[in-house]
Amino acid sequence: MYIEIIDETGQVSPEILKQTEEILQFAAEKIEKSDKEMAVTFVTNEESHRLNLEYRGIDRPTDVISLEYKPESGIYFDEDDIEADPTLAEMLSEMDAYLGALFISIDKAREQAQDFGHSFEREMGFLAVHGFLHINGYDHYTPEEEAEMFGLQEDILKAYGLTRQ
Repeated sequence: MYIEIIDETGQVSPEILKQTEEILQFAAEKIEKSDKEMAVTFVTNEESHRLNLEYRGIDRPTDVISLEYKPESGIYFDEDDIEADPTLAEMLSEMDAYLGALFISIDKAREQAQDFGHSFEREMGFLAVHGFLHINGYDHYTPEEEAEMFGLQEDILKAYGLTRQ
């Protein structure tokens, strides 16, 4: 899986950048999405607040914002269009590979690690996996969805070696 990682804060250590890449690669293999692409941007609470308000209408910072890529429903190409233009086929294939973007607040991650009594590394891994599952269609609006998503999330974190301490 191709992952673009951007640290807008200048505060994320090389170890956390590496861990983020590794755990997302690990999660992608687990749910068979290794051929996909995504982006992760580390932000401050201020930027998280702005994004949360813009995309979710919630006026406060949050820990992770997951923006799942969904192709425009109004765009349609038939097979003749695609066969006539190899560039179009390649472009559509590339668009299909893109899962979406995560924005992780390192400020919230620090706060939550302290609140929950575990390491900053564990919280950052948790947020990356949680957001990754969201951009892959997992959710936790119903008890059934929550059980499925949180179970898979915990399986990935444990198998990777990021357990609660």
